[in-house]
Amino acid sequence: MDLVVKSPRIPAVGETILGRDFIMTPGGKGANQAVAAAKLGAEVYFIARLGDDIFAEQSLSNFKKEAVSTKYITQTKEAPSGVALITVDDAGNNVIVVAPGANQTLSPDDVKRAESDIVSSGVLVAQLEIPLETVEYAAQLANNCGVLFILDPAPAQKLSPELLKMVDILTPNETEAQILTGIEVADEESACIAAKKLLEYGAKSVILTMGAKGFLIAGSDRMEFVSAVKIDAVDSTAAGDAFTGSLAVSLAQGKTLYDAALFANHAAALSVTKMGAQSSMPTREAVESFMK
Repeated sequence: MDLVVKSPRIPAVGETILGRDFIMTPGGKGANQAVAAAKLGAEVYFIARLGDDIFAEQSLSNFKKEAVSTKYITQTKEAPSGVALITVDDAGNNVIVVAPGANQTLSPDDVKRAESDIVSSGVLVAQLEIPLETVEYAAQLANNCGVLFILDPAPAQKLSPELLKMVDILTPNETEAQILTGIEVADEESACIAAKKLLEYGAKSVILTMGAKGFLIAGSDRMEFVSAVKIDAVDSTAAGDAFTGSLAVSLAQGKTLYDAALFANHAAALSVTKMGAQSSMPTREAVESFMK
């Protein structure tokens, strides 16, 4: 669950400032990406764990409303549902602290239970709000089944070459790319250097997102920077999730990586025009109309 406060600016360390609007809305990177994909018309199965609390009830209700299958969502009394504390400033920038909660109890066995549906899917997407061993198991399963595996390396942490070699598409932002490579990503040139390093580490393709600047798409046969769509930002929370979820849907439908990324670029741009995470995810009709 996302607990969001709208504020004139991001406070400095040790500073208290007066905020304005408070919003409590369903969130979580994997959940946001699942809803983003479902709103675009995809059949989505979400593998997750929730606590046994009011936040879980609200999340499950929202998944059902958004047509995300809850078949592989389990609840546990071992930990509370995950929450994110988010501050959004007047320019739409944000700072986020995540308490993963029940996400940290998601195990390889939870993924294994979904094997029959993973085998028949077009794309498997994972993030790093769950244990790394579970991510690695999911990647191996996808590779064994010939299913495209997308990894959103957030919250960022160092990843093994063994895992990166199983990643078909890695989607870091500038900060995550820096943590993974040690290279500060500030512009197109440094983004290219970082992306090349990630390809050397084993990832088959990299889409390095850079917020309002745009994104870099990198693979064995191309390295191209694409500018962001110009739009007035209200809240950038989950823009990266809108991008990843939309990218997955487009790839599952057979689009090339470049065309899928262009579609995702527009979906992410639309998502920042509204407050909230899942509530800001656009429909296919909205994205297609926006692209015209």
